[in-house]
Amino acid sequence: MKLALCIGINDYPGVSNDLYGCRNDAADWTGVLAARGFAVRTLLDSAASGAAIRTGVADLLTQATPGDAVVVTYSGHGTWVPDLDGDEPDGRDEAICPHDIAANGPLLDDELSTLFATAAPGVRTVLISDSCHSGTLTRLSRPLGDGRGSSRFLPPSTFLTGPALTAGRGPVRARPRSAALLLSACRDSEYSYDATFAGRPNGAFTYVALTALAALPAGATYRDWLRAIRAQLPSQNYPQTPALLASTAQLAWPLLA
Repeated sequence: MKLALCIGINDYPGVSNDLYGCRNDAADWTGVLAARGFAVRTLLDSAASGAAIRTGVADLLTQATPGDAVVVTYSGHGTWVPDLDGDEPDGRDEAICPHDIAANGPLLDDELSTLFATAAPGVRTVLISDSCHSGTLTRLSRPLGDGRGSSRFLPPSTFLTGPALTAGRGPVRARPRSAALLLSACRDSEYSYDATFAGRPNGAFTYVALTALAALPAGATYRDWLRAIRAQLPSQNYPQTPALLASTAQLAWPLLA
């Protein structure tokens, strides 16, 4: 069984930092995954609340049994909050930004790791994130060929106030590793970009990743895919370096299978 959830959020009410290419990203991932035999659900804009994302991921993992594949794609804003449990050397917990972040806050990387860790042994779990996954979890807007666009980072002050912004943390402790393979749009010190290709908004990473995927031979692995993506990113227009966090065994998994 192959199960997928594709999340795309352009609209962020209450924060005045909307995006443009994320719904198209989700549509593109949906088409590719469906063609490869995945049963795909989508969460777009207002449907992609924090509660809906948590439930959507949990439902897929509950259904999956050993030998199955679960793929979650996320395109949208990211942010950070002060780390309170001491598992982040930089003192920040990275997070993705649900549609209702202004009202209900972000979805922390710790919680995502815990969610994916509930998968049964032998389930191939993959998270593809077209936002900065560590340190900033950011998208910027930069149309192809144009100058640098405005920042799409959601600063913590958008949804945190007072003591929550400056809360301390305990000593750094070991952080449990997520069971999922993570393919992200950029390194933790870089930005991810909204872009426009032939007049259509997309994430630069999503566009390049899917272009590279279409050119790979049958039997290609995630390691092969990253190499093909890295042949096009970073570029002069989009100085972002896609990254892959995976075990040695996961690197050799057949792509989206």
